[in-house]
Amino acid sequence: MSSTAQKTDQQSTLIDCDVHQAWVSEEEVVAYLPEEFQDRGLTAPSGQGWANPVTEHGIARNDAVPEEGPGGSSHELLEEQLFDDFGVDYAVLTGPITNYDLAVHPNVHYAKAAMEAYNDWQVAEWLEQDERFLGSIMVAPHAPDHARKEIERLGAHDQIVQVLLPGAHESPYGHQKYWPIYEAAHEAGLTIGLHSSTASKGVAQQPSTGAGVPLSYFEMHAATRAVQMGQLISIVSEGVFVEYPDLDWVFLEQCLGWIPHVLWTMDQNWKGLKDAVPWLERRPSEYIRDNVWFSTQPSIDPDDPEHLPQFFDMIHADETLVFSSDYPHWDNDNPKAILRGIDDETNRAILSENAKSVYRL
Repeated sequence: MSSTAQKTDQQSTLIDCDVHQAWVSEEEVVAYLPEEFQDRGLTAPSGQGWANPVTEHGIARNDAVPEEGPGGSSHELLEEQLFDDFGVDYAVLTGPITNYDLAVHPNVHYAKAAMEAYNDWQVAEWLEQDERFLGSIMVAPHAPDHARKEIERLGAHDQIVQVLLPGAHESPYGHQKYWPIYEAAHEAGLTIGLHSSTASKGVAQQPSTGAGVPLSYFEMHAATRAVQMGQLISIVSEGVFVEYPDLDWVFLEQCLGWIPHVLWTMDQNWKGLKDAVPWLERRPSEYIRDNVWFSTQPSIDPDDPEHLPQFFDMIHADETLVFSSDYPHWDNDNPKAILRGIDDETNRAILSENAKSVYRL
């Protein structure tokens, strides 16, 4: 094992699976673009124009914004607030939200170049600076052959642990046009990370709710989990885990409350509609329990504190949840506060052991 992996064998290791590092200036990443795209800069496709009304710095905590650059762009401040204050030992980097938008850019040639530039920037400016950072290979799903090449190019790096997909795309991720990405990740021994966002942007034209386009940040923020539900149902129904039984997925920043509904509804439908999915030899919930992990942020906060351990039991949290802070966003979660009332064994599994398993640390 690498030195990074050896250190994570400690039971007390706290692994944060969703940390949004950023660049001080986009010029840092533009420098990695090929010459023909450098004049374009980082021009991500726009969405519906929602603005976060909570903070003065977009979606970042006010105190996480350094004197120069956006939240998450300062190594020193991130290390102080994440590693020292939160007690995190290893941070899985998931990049700025702009990067997900670039991954769905309609100009597929530019999207591929932007993914390469981000990946190279991440390795040079973050992974090589601190072994506590674990990296994600960002790919453009509408260029699956290019995604495969990126995975082959970077997948053997000691600190790379997953392939990262934007939350929404042209089609649900169960469709076989995306499977070359999964095959490459499987061959490289990497996990697939699926992060919320990108609905209604670029090639991902579908709104974040089946009811139509939300009219405010509040409505969008509450409804975006519908996209994650659709993605989970798609990858299970289309047999991704039948084809790749050892391929793990982590659903990042997807909230948690909807999970029991999907587990129970899919199992119920499978009993009466098996002919529609003849490749599924087991209940859908069994594939999910074996191959899918969910990050904790944004954590749920029931009115009755006793409901939290009951809910965790419903979703087998000791086997399916991994901790994520979503640092430096304004609604990030402190690991010292979110698991109150949870038994020590489940607590340790969520904060440490499950992430070691899913990321093969």
